[in-house]
Amino acid sequence: MRRKVLACATVCAVVLSICSSVYAGGGAQSGSSQTSQSRVLTVAMGADLKTFDPANHNATTTNAILTNMTSLLFRKADNLDVQPELVTKYDIVDLRTWRMTIRDDVLFHNGDKLTSADVKYTLERSATDKSLTEYPLFRVIQEVKIIDDYNFDIITFDPYPALPSLLAKFGGDILPKKYIEERGFDYFLSHPVFSGPYELVERIRDDKVVLKPFDKFYGGKANNWDQVIFRAIPEPSTRVAELLPGNIDIITDVPPNEWSRVNNNGGLTSIVRGDTTRVYILIMRMTQGEPLADARVREAIELAINKQEICDKLLQGAGVPTRTRVGNGVPGFEPSLYNTNIYNPSRAKQLLREAGYANGLTLEMTASRGRYLMDSEVAQMISAMLGEVGITIKLEALEYSVFSAMYSAKKNKDIFMIGLSDSFFNARYALTHYSKNRAAGETDYYNARVEELYNDALSNMDIAKGDAECREIQLIVADERPHVNICQLQANYGANRRVNFTPRGDEVFNLASISLK
Repeated sequence: MRRKVLACATVCAVVLSICSSVYAGGGAQSGSSQTSQSRVLTVAMGADLKTFDPANHNATTTNAILTNMTSLLFRKADNLDVQPELVTKYDIVDLRTWRMTIRDDVLFHNGDKLTSADVKYTLERSATDKSLTEYPLFRVIQEVKIIDDYNFDIITFDPYPALPSLLAKFGGDILPKKYIEERGFDYFLSHPVFSGPYELVERIRDDKVVLKPFDKFYGGKANNWDQVIFRAIPEPSTRVAELLPGNIDIITDVPPNEWSRVNNNGGLTSIVRGDTTRVYILIMRMTQGEPLADARVREAIELAINKQEICDKLLQGAGVPTRTRVGNGVPGFEPSLYNTNIYNPSRAKQLLREAGYANGLTLEMTASRGRYLMDSEVAQMISAMLGEVGITIKLEALEYSVFSAMYSAKKNKDIFMIGLSDSFFNARYALTHYSKNRAAGETDYYNARVEELYNDALSNMDIAKGDAECREIQLIVADERPHVNICQLQANYGANRRVNFTPRGDEVFNLASISLK
């Protein structure tokens, strides 16, 4: 069953039949105690919500919360197919113009109606504000032309066949134009108003986000839970300690040394596994004049790392060695780079000598602590392996909010270890890291052939040809190594047996699909 879900996603897998909502649905009801039938669901993750701005983050943990508060034109269902959500019909007028009609019964949480004006405001903001994290993806949109309150055209600069997939990812969540213009965006960030099935009750920074069902949600009031609490608990052992007695229903990223304890808890809890597109990556700062500007040093780093040993001994099978940022099962994925280990420490030492580092080399490396599965432990193991070939690593493991701020500001040092997933479910999303604009200030990587291939893959209406271009990019960057990719991760959740919970490949919590047994 591994990766079966991911294989369902295609560039334009858009279901033309209109559902009332991919959020619609119920579940078992009744309730008293938290450990049996309480209608309060509590989920603990390794990081706090970063922001209520859907277009200005790249955090799965943030999206896992916001996705239950927002509405989009299209949305990925639990099987990761792209389906219309607010859109009731659409036509491709020409290669650059998509004409869409949206529902006329959608309300924001403050009671305002959602119209074409809100769509225009949202998409043009994401497409023009260069300070936003999602700008590099949404900048393909040139303009949204309003026809009337519920009809509009989305015009792209070039042909863009993946537009429905783009509109189904964070950054396309529809914002309330009138509310923001009247109150200001800073006020919106502290008093967010969206149009999804759940609305905000309380947010305590670095602690929790509390949601409740929105009474006037167009798909009908969510009836699985009376309240949902997302808690931020960075330390994995603390999450487990809260799960075991029933204080929490679902926790993320259970480390292998805790699996037995979760599974042997008197039948109260169990490990629930799921596929992801998340890849552990070493980001190389290859700026001119830096040690990693030398391709021989970057190659030596990859050859010094025994990825299979990391997956087998440390992750206990919860990872597969890979040499590509694109996840297995994602359209455009290059299979020859997956499940391969090119460990060769002797060759690594030779390369370092050739590069002028016969007496060794010292590099600074940054990793997170508690955000991803055994992240600091993986970083320590990599540091030890690099030390064996003569590369001394000064390792700094940071709390996630500090780590994330460093990454967003592109203040990464020599090596930055991060676990990145693919919310687009298309190789074109992952490969944006190798475009000149996206790489500037982070890896400073540039390859003219990669730039040509990437730009063509984005606009190529021949999907098969575009996927082939994506595969060629992966082969080039695997050789040039602006990233050294370590392994593709499996998700390991801990869950109370009172809840029905099936993980999604995008690591999102769709509250409509989580219910009491």
